[in-house]
Amino acid sequence: MRLRGIVQRLKPQFGQNHFELFGLAPAFAIERADLERAYLGLQAIIHPDRFAHAGDAERRASMQWTTRVNEAYRTLRNPVQRAQYLLELNGVDVAFESDTSMPKEFLMEQLELREKLEHARDVESLGLIQKNLNEERKNIEKQISEQLDARHDYQGARILVRKLMFLDRLGEEVDAAYERIEMRAPGS
Repeated sequence: MRLRGIVQRLKPQFGQNHFELFGLAPAFAIERADLERAYLGLQAIIHPDRFAHAGDAERRASMQWTTRVNEAYRTLRNPVQRAQYLLELNGVDVAFESDTSMPKEFLMEQLELREKLEHARDVESLGLIQKNLNEERKNIEKQISEQLDARHDYQGARILVRKLMFLDRLGEEVDAAYERIEMRAPGS
C-alpha cells in the first residue's frame, strides 16, 4: 500500500497532539504498555524500511511521519516531558529557565541532598541518595497525576513539574557521581 493511502486511513490517529497520535487520552498517568503497543504499531506501518523501494516523495513522507512518531513517543515516555507537554496543551508554561522561584523548604532539601552527594565517596552512600531521590520522584509524580488528571489544576501542577525537573537534574548528578567512583575503583 502506498504511504498516502496509509496516512489517509490512519489520519484520525495523526491528530493534533501526541496523545491523539497514539490513541491515548491526554493524562499524566498513562499505561506504559499501551504507549509501547501504539508506538510499535505505528512504526510497523510507517517505518522508512517499508518504503525503501518507493518514490522519493513517499520515502520523505515516511521519514517525516517516523520523526513525528519518535518525538511524540519520547515526550510521552518521559514523566517530566509528558507533564510539561500536558501543561503546554492547557496553556501553562513551566518556565523552568526563566522562573527560578521555588518553595523554600524544597530548596533547602535540594541543598541538603547536594551536600550529601558532594560528600558521598562510595556506592553505598550514593545508593541511599538515589533511593531517597527515587522515592521523592515517585511521590511528586503521584501528586502531579492528582493535580493534572483528577483536579485539572494546571497552575497547581506547574510547581510540582518544576520540582520533578529539579529531581531529574539531581538524578543526573548522582549518575555522574557513580561514574566518578567507578573510574577510581581499582582495576578500572
